[in-house]
Amino acid sequence: MDEMARSELLALARQTVTATVTGQPRPPFQARHPELQEPRGAFVTLRTEGRLRGCIGCFEASQPLHEVVAEMAESSALRDPRFILDRLRPEELEDLTIEISVLSPLQKIDDPLDFELGRHGIYLERGVASGCFLPQVAEETGWSKEEFLTQCASGKAGLAPDAWKDPDTEVFRFTCEIITEE
Repeated sequence: MDEMARSELLALARQTVTATVTGQPRPPFQARHPELQEPRGAFVTLRTEGRLRGCIGCFEASQPLHEVVAEMAESSALRDPRFILDRLRPEELEDLTIEISVLSPLQKIDDPLDFELGRHGIYLERGVASGCFLPQVAEETGWSKEEFLTQCASGKAGLAPDAWKDPDTEVFRFTCEIITEE
């Protein structure tokens, strides 16, 4: 994605979060870049002073990328269940940093260890339970592949820690193009 498209997405996310947190309607947006019209999954991560304040995303998108980013930005500010009692406040906007992760399609892997830490994110699914970690999580935590999968199974999907070893658990990998404010 070129720099103009990246800047346009970041501006959209920032305007959406600002409007959401201050109780204003979502701003109108007209995508100028063809890449922003393509259906893509994305996550929007919000941090203030390096502290996580929201992160929501979707993998399968039937909407254009710009619409997905706007929806995920709003959801990250309002609906991340980890912050339901401590939502992002208007006074935090000045210190807010936004990161957008534009996702590749999911790729099912037969061997759960067939991914590269820091390059691939993982998505686990078993029945109605699912969880994921973006590639950045491996870099932030320093976990091994086994720890990455174990933490995703237990901490994100609500499964047994070793559920990733079970053939009934599907494991997918994906990559991200990370767009962040400097």
